Amino acid sequence: MATMNRFEDIIAWQKSKDLAVVLYKTFDTTRDQGFRNQIQRAAVSISNNIAEGFERQTNKEFKNFLYIAKGSAGEVRSMLSIARELTYITAEQYEDYSFKTIEISKLLSGLIKTL
Repeated sequence: MATMNRFEDIIAWQKSKDLAVVLYKTFDTTRDQGFRNQIQRAAVSISNNIAEGFERQTNKEFKNFLYIAKGSAGEVRSMLSIARELTYITAEQYEDYSFKTIEISKLLSGLIKTL
């Protein structure tokens, strides 16, 4: 198992939790309920999979859940692109959220490599 004591200590978890909160707030009033629900679920899935994998207490399972979290980050990025084209978010929001999602993906890749 990794040398961290709590999943809350993992930077990728911290950043993905913060991103989920921001995306929940951003899309809270979006009338497209299906879109809103999907991007919010995908966003919260990143941090939840990091937490769940960590709590399994084996590197093999943790690594598997990190790959799932990375997939959810890709889903969020894809949906952000769609949100931008549908004008649900501004160009500035798109750039900010996409940057944060890519950063989380890179952190996840680094963590996977260390396991």
